[in-house]
Amino acid sequence: MSTEIAISHVSRAFGGHTVLNDVSLTVKPGELLALLGPSGSGKTTLLRLIAGLDQPDRGKINIGDLDATARHPKERGVGFVFQHYALFRHMTVFENIAFSLRIRKVPKAEVKTRVAALLKLIQLETLASRYPAQLSGGQRQRVALARALASQPRVLLLDEPFGALDAVVRRDLRRWLRQLHDEMHITTIFVTHDQEEAFDLADRVVIMNAGKICQQGTPIDIYQHPTSIFVHEFLGESNHIPSRVHNGTVIAQAGFYLGEAAAPEGPVQTFIRPHHVIPRPNPRGAWSITRIAATGAHARISVTNTGTTLQAAMTADALLDSSLTPGQQVDIFFSGGTIFTEAKPGPTKLTPLKPTSAIHAIS
Repeated sequence: MSTEIAISHVSRAFGGHTVLNDVSLTVKPGELLALLGPSGSGKTTLLRLIAGLDQPDRGKINIGDLDATARHPKERGVGFVFQHYALFRHMTVFENIAFSLRIRKVPKAEVKTRVAALLKLIQLETLASRYPAQLSGGQRQRVALARALASQPRVLLLDEPFGALDAVVRRDLRRWLRQLHDEMHITTIFVTHDQEEAFDLADRVVIMNAGKICQQGTPIDIYQHPTSIFVHEFLGESNHIPSRVHNGTVIAQAGFYLGEAAAPEGPVQTFIRPHHVIPRPNPRGAWSITRIAATGAHARISVTNTGTTLQAAMTADALLDSSLTPGQQVDIFFSGGTIFTEAKPGPTKLTPLKPTSAIHAIS
């Protein structure tokens, strides 16, 4: 049966520096949750507190019906996977996985059966007699995961589990892990600073910064509805355009129209994702294309107008159909955006101008 994790008002400081500041979080039974944030945001510290590798200064941690706040790691029913595998170099794959079972005095026959099942689960049955040095990075990480699962934990914790792997192996391994989780339904928390990794794997994402939780929700909800400038900027590239609102119209400081918004009069900060910037050829357009970079299936386009440079993005197929070329004059349209203002907490949606209205610099 899957286990809930309840973290209540947890704080932790080191040498007078607060690393976690009154953090409360509930992880649902069987959920795969990502702790996402920049280095130093408190993600790994929170994971270590759940595992029992460190103790909070204040607050409470429950794992299921167990008050685990001051319990020894062995009493928590937690499996922990580190970024750099932490495998025993002098032990074979089989013995690495069997290690925690032997410590618990599990009968030899049961050890053999359980390790064999785990080797099949991680698809390394033929490599049981190899040593870590004879494995690839992805294989080592799978062995580390099997070792964590050997003791049949109620909770699985992963600290940057793919950080030491190259991009292709990382992608394949996280998809394998997601499939494994869907089969086993162990309550899982993993730490990452990689947005793509978090969004690809997690049921829910918790964004942290400076020891606090900034926002939490499903990947699509957080990306589409960031509640702060920090979250918006952290979750991928945006065009940050200092602007002002006048009679409901949003105008960039550089003098071009952006759209409409139900925001108070005055200065605002406008953020527009590259895929919401749409260039269209026009010999008399106020913008010019300064660079086009194709990156596989997608293309990035830099457009400039009177000192302002914006980034646009589209699929490579759409670029071919558009006939856009460097040096070409274009009009720019915006299909969406987000506005933040000091006068109104939270974001405001930018409503694009009508498609027939070309956006030119205004005097």
